[in-house]
Amino acid sequence: MRTAMLTSVHTDSEEGNGRPSKTYRLSAPASPTTARVAREFVSAALQATAHTSLIENALVCVSDLVTNVVQHTPVHHLSVEVTASEERVVISVLDGDAGRRPWRRTVRAGQEDGRGLRLVRSLSVDSGVTLVWDELNVVGKCVWFEPRAETGS
Repeated sequence: MRTAMLTSVHTDSEEGNGRPSKTYRLSAPASPTTARVAREFVSAALQATAHTSLIENALVCVSDLVTNVVQHTPVHHLSVEVTASEERVVISVLDGDAGRRPWRRTVRAGQEDGRGLRLVRSLSVDSGVTLVWDELNVVGKCVWFEPRAETGS
């Protein structure tokens, strides 16, 4: 049986400014249904931290990144983290496959895939890929984004 687990909220200090940030973490199997669980998790974390204007864009981005892990990496588990302070939110999708890093592909007209990183970049203030290290070795990667607030219509 595969299970997803939400770890307790971790409160730490935002880099150098002394303001607290909270990190919520979801560990889940790398399966097709995990994108839905990740969206629900991110939505709940953003509501809990009063960042509701970020929800719509964040859900599109996290869904795409989790789906990429499920489709393109040979891992059995992944993690989603939401780190929120008063001023900003960073959402990360982590997996244990350091060998395959995401890249922007050239997409032909009519092709249905290959636009994910462009989509994430367009819905984010900033985004990137960070390698995850143990003490001496690369053990995975973290694709992160800072969602852009929905401006309304």
